[in-house]
Amino acid sequence: MPWPVLLMARALEGGGSERQLRELAKALDRSRFQPHAGCFRLEGVGRRELESAGIPIVHFPVYSFLSPPAISGAFHLMRYVRYQKIRLIHTFDYPTTVFAVPAGRFLTPAAVLSSQRSHRDLIPRGYRRLVRMTDHLVDGIVVNCDFVRRHLEQDERVPATRIQLCYNGIDLETFGAGEAPRPPELPLDSFVIGVVCALRPEKGLSTLLQAFARVRHLRAAMKLAIVGDGPMLEALQVEARTLGIREDCVFALSTVQVREWLRAMDIFVLPSVSEALSNALMEAMACGCPVVASNVGGNPELVRNGESGLLFKPGDVERLAVALQVLIENQSLRQRLAEAGAKFVRERFSIRASAERMGEIYEQLIRS
Repeated sequence: MPWPVLLMARALEGGGSERQLRELAKALDRSRFQPHAGCFRLEGVGRRELESAGIPIVHFPVYSFLSPPAISGAFHLMRYVRYQKIRLIHTFDYPTTVFAVPAGRFLTPAAVLSSQRSHRDLIPRGYRRLVRMTDHLVDGIVVNCDFVRRHLEQDERVPATRIQLCYNGIDLETFGAGEAPRPPELPLDSFVIGVVCALRPEKGLSTLLQAFARVRHLRAAMKLAIVGDGPMLEALQVEARTLGIREDCVFALSTVQVREWLRAMDIFVLPSVSEALSNALMEAMACGCPVVASNVGGNPELVRNGESGLLFKPGDVERLAVALQVLIENQSLRQRLAEAGAKFVRERFSIRASAERMGEIYEQLIRS
C-alpha cells in the first residue's frame, strides 16, 4: 500500500512554493505515495488543479497563531493525520512550518519535514525566531539549492545531517520552446525585455528599470514587460514615469499564462538582490529565452556565465545595461545562450527528477 503523505502550504496557488507543492503532489509515484494537500486558504485554481488530479485537500482555517482557531486547527491536524494514517507531514512555507511542525511533532506519530526555500532574512522577524525553533523539532529540512544549504549550515547552525537537498523541478511539457499566442498587451513588432516575478523589494526591479532606460534607444519598438503583482507595483510605475520610460513599460498582473509571456520575451532578466532557486528563471530558460540574472543565491547554479546565460553583480545598473546591450546587438549570442540554457534545464530540472529525489527523502524518513 502507498504511504499517505501530507504536503502543506498557506495557499494552493501563488508563488514558487505553492506551485512546487502542486507539481510535486501530482508527480509523486502513486505506487509508493498517496499525496494529500493541506492549506489555510482554499480559494483559487490551485485547488481545482489538485482535485482534478485526485489529490485530497484538507482545509485548516488558521489566520492567526494567537487565536482559538489555531488551537482547534492543531487538533484538526492531529485527527486528520491519525484518521488518514498520514506517515509524513511536509511544510512548504514558513506559516505552515510554524503551525504544523510543533503540532505534527507533539500530537501525531508522523515524520515531520519542513522546507527552506529562500534566505531567512526574508522571513518576517517574528516568524524567523519561531522557524528557528522548529529546526530542533523536524526530522529534516528540504532546501532547493546549494546556496540555501550553505546558509542553513553556516549562518543558522543547522546540522548538515538534517538538511536534504532537492532542486525545484518544472513541467517541461508546459514550459518548452515553441510558438504561443502573443499577449495582446505587446505589439507584434516589439522587441521585449521582461521578467515574471512577485513585485517585492528583494527582486531588485528598480535595477532593471534603470538599465532598460539606458538601452531602450538601441532598437525600435523595444518594450519592458514586468509580469507579476505585489507591494512594489505602484512604486515601480512611479519610477518608470520618473525615468521617462513609462510608455515603453507593460505592467501585467499575475497570470496563469506565464508560458505565453515567456515565449514572447526576447531577453529574460532576473535582477534579484536575494534569491534561492527561481522557478521563473528555470521556466524562462526552458521556454528558450536567453537569460540575464544577478549573481546571487541559487542563480549561479542555473546560469553559467557566458554559457547558459549572463550574470551581473546585483544592483549594478551599469553592468546589467552592458549585458543587455550585448544581447540586443547580437542575435547569434542570444540564440546560443537560449539553446544552452534550455538544454541545461531539460537535463537537470524536470519535475520528474525533483519528484524522484523527494520520494527518496520521504521514504528515508518514513522508514527511519
